[in-house]
Amino acid sequence: MTTLTPAPAPAAADTRGRPAYKVTGPRVLRAEWAKLWSLRSTWITLSLSLALLIALGMIFASTYAPGADARGPGAEAADAVAVALGGLNFAQLAIGVLGVLVMAGEYSTGTIRSTLAAVPTRLPVLWSKVISYGGTAFLTAGVTVFVSFFASGRMLDGTDIALGISSPGVVRALLGAGAYLALVGVLGVALGALIRSVAGGIGLLVTTLMLLPLLTSLLPTTLRDNITPYLPSSAGGSMFALHPASDALSPGAGLAVFAGWVVLALAGAAWRLARSDA
Repeated sequence: MTTLTPAPAPAAADTRGRPAYKVTGPRVLRAEWAKLWSLRSTWITLSLSLALLIALGMIFASTYAPGADARGPGAEAADAVAVALGGLNFAQLAIGVLGVLVMAGEYSTGTIRSTLAAVPTRLPVLWSKVISYGGTAFLTAGVTVFVSFFASGRMLDGTDIALGISSPGVVRALLGAGAYLALVGVLGVALGALIRSVAGGIGLLVTTLMLLPLLTSLLPTTLRDNITPYLPSSAGGSMFALHPASDALSPGAGLAVFAGWVVLALAGAAWRLARSDA
């Protein structure tokens, strides 16, 4: 007679001491922060754009000469803040392009599939990229505009446009410039997520910030004057203007309008990220 011995039951997996990992907002944020600073392009682009902002501010300050016959890039500057921020147009492009790369670069390389597989809810990826890159842009750009102001200010001592840090409106204008550059970076992230193409995102960014004002200038005068203050570049420019033009928005209104454009781009990016496959 044969006795059948039942096979031993498989041993239960010992999970003691093994933490249960969950996808949480802080963990996604840490992962995106690590990815941001592991890219060499982050260091290079940020360093070059901010160094260019300081260098151009100093060049404009060194060439400033009051008078109708003055020549040079800084000859027509209205105040020391305008001189210090003379390179802001170049810096905004670099920061915005890097924002596009932060998001659209993952679509170009295909790594977005791994990212979304790890974070199936998807939207935390977008918010984490916005917080990590937007915060980085605000801190670095904020410090840089103050450095540019002090560096160019030393060259402007004794001129008719010289200002000190305690002069009315100076701190507000410099903080506004830092906030503007940070929002441009967030706009780049949003456009990268919306278009999902590096070339397409950069093209739309340049169109939004630089080509729209040129196209608007072709409109009839009345229509142009009503539209221009609400363009992204015009509204953003009001944020850091020490003395806004009479037909421009106030700094607070400019911040609200430009932030509204950024929120609109983020809403479109979030909708597409949640509704369509990578």
